[in-house]
Amino acid sequence: MKNVLQMNYWTIGGFHAETPVEKALGEIKRMGLDGLELTYGAGEFAPGISEKRCRELKKISSDLGVKIATCGTDFYMHTPLASTSSARRKKAVEFSKRYFNDSSLVGAKICLVVPGSVFVPWDNKQPVVPYKTVWENSLEGVGSVIPAARDAGVKIGIENVWNGFVTDPMSLKSFIDEFKSRYVGSYFDAGNCIINGFPQHWIEILGKRILAVHVKNFKRKDCAGGLHCFGDNLMEGDLDFKAIIKALLKIRYSGPITVEMVPFSREPNLVLPDMPLARETAKKMLKLFR
Repeated sequence: MKNVLQMNYWTIGGFHAETPVEKALGEIKRMGLDGLELTYGAGEFAPGISEKRCRELKKISSDLGVKIATCGTDFYMHTPLASTSSARRKKAVEFSKRYFNDSSLVGAKICLVVPGSVFVPWDNKQPVVPYKTVWENSLEGVGSVIPAARDAGVKIGIENVWNGFVTDPMSLKSFIDEFKSRYVGSYFDAGNCIINGFPQHWIEILGKRILAVHVKNFKRKDCAGGLHCFGDNLMEGDLDFKAIIKALLKIRYSGPITVEMVPFSREPNLVLPDMPLARETAKKMLKLFR
């Protein structure tokens, strides 16, 4: 496969951006991967970063021969576009505009978005919201930021996560199709869907709607499993990589494939950044997809 192979910044930089972006880009180069998925919201790559600095980061990555094909964020898990609070919705819209613009300036073409949640299972402080409300508010919220994505020259990738919303391929397909816009598609996470399905089935149904792909492995336990079933070995778990690659080839997928290693199996002692994990995972990514 000739897809851009990336690693998510969190593994190299941590959730609080302990590792400077320049250093993270250099590590990606040394590991032999094609790109780094920057995460927006912590450290210098966050609201407030200057256009000049974004362009500097783009040049640094270009000079290294390292792509920044996608950007991600965890902002929407606590401040969703579909919030029942008008103030939080407004905050999410303003964040999205900066997120899309700054991501474009560093070279990204796809921005990961989780528009709303019925519930956030790892955060009991987040309210349970009726599915119908999340659907309606998400349609309105995403629709309101499509112009910002278009102006920035990026696409919105709706990610399937453990939030009780569009957690099966048919509902995600229907949600995306509501927009009738080439600026909205799927940021498909192959690991997130194993708890209640099979990635190859999602790929077949979503088809050309898939803009970007996340991979990580998951072990089903006790019929389904929990957050601790995301391990620190990409090759260990119930992800059928042969079936996934076959399905991606069938739809002629040419977008980026990003490994997102957040080993919740280590909880309560999850510590990132983890460079040994990053280096070992990079070797496995190259073996799987090259």
